[in-house]
Amino acid sequence: MGLLSFFFKKNSNKIKAFLNKDAAIIDVRTKREWDEGHITNAIHIPLDDLKNHIDDIKNLNKPIIAHCKSGVRSARATKLLKFYEIEAINGGGLADLKLLIT
Repeated sequence: MGLLSFFFKKNSNKIKAFLNKDAAIIDVRTKREWDEGHITNAIHIPLDDLKNHIDDIKNLNKPIIAHCKSGVRSARATKLLKFYEIEAINGGGLADLKLLIT
């Protein structure tokens, strides 16, 4: 088990709690990664463009689960969202998050 997967497993109960609160899932990967496959109903906002969508995200009026491929970019996204007082959690990598929502 990789280090990121270990932390994800420790965070899985928090992610489930966010899902129970009807959280929106934001995929912060690149367009190419998104096109290769993504979670149904996820919102695609690449990390580099996330700051430009803060108002849109706030208007969702939902907690946010950010995810990427491994959890590194989504950790940065979560930090940015929290800075703007958006309730957010790092959902980790795509494969791990898919296991929780299916």
